[in-house]
Amino acid sequence: MGKAPKKRNLADKVRKTKTSTEIKNNPFEVKINRKKFDILGRKTKHDVGLPGVSRSKAINKRKETLLKEYKQKNKSNKFIDRRFGEYDTKMAPEDKILQRFAMERQRVHEKKDAYNLNEEEELTHYGQSLAEMEKFNDIVNSDDESEEKGLLSAELTASHFGGGGAGGLLRKKTPGDQQQEEEGSQRAKSRQELIEELIQKSKQEKRERQVQREEAQELTEKLDQDWRSIQALMVKKTPKAEQATKQEEKPKLDEYDMMVRELGFEMKAQPSEKMKTPEELAREETEKLQKLEADRLRRMMGDEVRDSPQSQIHMSADDLNDGFILDKDDKKTLSYQDGKWNIGEESEGDGDEDGEEGESDEEDESEAEEQDDEEEEEEGDGEEGDGEEEGSEEEDGHSDLDSEQESEDEERKQEEKETSAKPKKTLSKEEMKAQQEAAKAELPYTFTVPESCSDLKDLLHGHTPDNQRLIVARTQKCNHPSLAVGNKLKLQKLFGFLLEYIGELATRTPPELPTIDKLIPELYALCQMFPEAACKAMQSILGDAAHSMEEVLEVKGHAAFPALDMLIYLKVTALLFPTSDFRHPVTTPALLYMSQALTKCPVRSLQDVTSGLVLCCLAMEYVSFSKRFLPELINFLAGTLHLAVQDKTSLGYTVVPPFRPSGKNSDLLVLSDSESCKSWSKKALPLSATQHLELKNDLDRDQYRLICLSTCLDLVKQCCLLYKDLTSFLHIFQPIRTLLSKHLSVHTLPEPLQELHSEILEAISSAPVTHIRLVFEKKKPIPLKLLTPKIVEVLDYGKKRGSTREEREKERLKHKYKKEFKGALREIRKDSRFLAREKLNEVMSRDAERKRKVKELFGSLATQEGEWKALKRKKRK
Repeated sequence: MGKAPKKRNLADKVRKTKTSTEIKNNPFEVKINRKKFDILGRKTKHDVGLPGVSRSKAINKRKETLLKEYKQKNKSNKFIDRRFGEYDTKMAPEDKILQRFAMERQRVHEKKDAYNLNEEEELTHYGQSLAEMEKFNDIVNSDDESEEKGLLSAELTASHFGGGGAGGLLRKKTPGDQQQEEEGSQRAKSRQELIEELIQKSKQEKRERQVQREEAQELTEKLDQDWRSIQALMVKKTPKAEQATKQEEKPKLDEYDMMVRELGFEMKAQPSEKMKTPEELAREETEKLQKLEADRLRRMMGDEVRDSPQSQIHMSADDLNDGFILDKDDKKTLSYQDGKWNIGEESEGDGDEDGEEGESDEEDESEAEEQDDEEEEEEGDGEEGDGEEEGSEEEDGHSDLDSEQESEDEERKQEEKETSAKPKKTLSKEEMKAQQEAAKAELPYTFTVPESCSDLKDLLHGHTPDNQRLIVARTQKCNHPSLAVGNKLKLQKLFGFLLEYIGELATRTPPELPTIDKLIPELYALCQMFPEAACKAMQSILGDAAHSMEEVLEVKGHAAFPALDMLIYLKVTALLFPTSDFRHPVTTPALLYMSQALTKCPVRSLQDVTSGLVLCCLAMEYVSFSKRFLPELINFLAGTLHLAVQDKTSLGYTVVPPFRPSGKNSDLLVLSDSESCKSWSKKALPLSATQHLELKNDLDRDQYRLICLSTCLDLVKQCCLLYKDLTSFLHIFQPIRTLLSKHLSVHTLPEPLQELHSEILEAISSAPVTHIRLVFEKKKPIPLKLLTPKIVEVLDYGKKRGSTREEREKERLKHKYKKEFKGALREIRKDSRFLAREKLNEVMSRDAERKRKVKELFGSLATQEGEWKALKRKKRK
């Protein structure tokens, strides 16, 4: 009865262990992170989710690495490639092959030939020496030899090589053969006699073959002669009539064939002249200006102007160029006049005059070519000058003016052209004086670079806009950076001086806008030559203007609109630098400055309205290519239209600063008399009005208000066309649409403004509604800011915290070293235990094998002993 419970307990234990293993090895709870590659020596974290699997993986890794090394220990049965450079990865395969070949040749080379410099290396081909092959010792076949090479007679083959038949010398003769030979001949022939007979037969055959060959050759020659004699008789000559018909019967050429033949006869393209480098062009321009300046100085001193060099004397193709010259007295001109030969002396004088006239004509042609070139340059300058009009907002850009141009005075060219056409003559004193005065009044051709802005002003003072541009252009050409070392720095400074001079021209009363327009191409040329210096100069101007505006805003809270010089600088920035870039070091600050001015500068007069509209025009020019949205531009235009609204009691839109819904300066564009619209004509907004505006009576004020309103509507129309692809187009232009449709009275405005009004409303209403208005998401209210707790970085918990950074780093490294050291010891112990276990397994397997063999031996001996005893018992019986 006591043993039954024990059995039940054992069964329960077995059942519990089974369930525990099943639960522990549940496949749905095991997490395995697979690897793409197995890298030896790398520790991987979280390989599997069960502890036993990680241990088995570690054992498998040791079996693949440590166990293999242990089994291969003290073993040398490895194949090692000991060829030269086999394990050198730095050498190329070709270098390895060449080095191996050289080492092999050195090894083969005998010691006796080490110091023999005269003997060359013997070259072989298929085992035969090339030197022996070149001696031409090949046996030449004579005419007596057989043409049938490689074919031997049956008798010769049988006699020499034991062929079949009775004549075989090497064949063993049978008794039957001997009896036949005895019957056929009384005495058997000896071996020597048989060989002689064979030799005679072979010679006879050769002689016969030679005779046959000679006979065949004679017959061939005879046939050739007979053929030549009858060949002429066999040729048939066709008559001329048949030949003509055959030519007519030839097919005509197709269009393609005719085109191919024409292309073959066409002239091929000729090589063009070599393009000159910018340095060569600059050197030529400088030399030309220096030559013209020397000519002007000679005319100022009263010296006679040297004409162009004489034309080259015509030389015949048969001229020997030996210096032989005939005297003029020996020359006689021959002419035919009135039906008779005229040999006279009168023609000599005529010939001289003709020669002089020919020379003068050639000089006139050379001078006329130079003058034509200068006239073309002046025409190009004139076209540039006509680009800008005072008061026009959309000025022509000069960003495409890359060539340097030069023009001369038309009156001086006309005089030179007239004088060059006349024959040479000495000038009188009055004419000489007039020439000197004209040379003094003429503009110099060479200039030095001014060292300061005041020097530049003195240099350009008193000159017309065209002459000022010429002075700057000639200064740039005479001091090109390729001509001298310091010219680059001088021209970089000249760019800054020109900017300062342009600003001064804009501040004068009235502003000299045509002069500024003439100088902009030269400013563009310098900017293309030195872009970095130009960028820094414009950045300094824009930075100073922005800082001054910020200072005024901090003190007063509002600032005045930029002056005309700053507006000119903004326009020059758009001409010199790209405005379509997403971010640019010059145009981006300029755009920000304009946006700040449109937002922070209050509108208090018509002059401020003019400045704001000019800024809007510049901003429109900046974003015309990139189509960047400027909310300041739209807000200012909406505020400007608000200034023209009469009834401001009930507004359906919001007025954004710097404008006010109502007040003192909110009716700047409201007309005082509706009759003033009748005499109004559309004009451009004058730039000079940003600096000084004089309006004498109410009619002039109304006329100017209409000009401002027309400019504003034009800008609104351009903005509609520019931003029509925006998703929030209707939302942006909704205030302007409400203002134009409900609050701005159109009937009192002129017809051009009414047309603009209708076009704007049509453009806004025709925009498709494809997107929903953007609305901010509803979020939880942001909690109040509390005191932020001080967070201290703790690297090692339980250690000191008041130490320095170096000490903390040192402690961290020590901790890491101890951790790695412990891990290494742990791995070494595991490896040693693994190796000890493997060694013990080897010893136990060897002992088990030895025991098995001993047991087998003992078993075999026992069987032998039993057999021996059984035999012994049998013998006893």
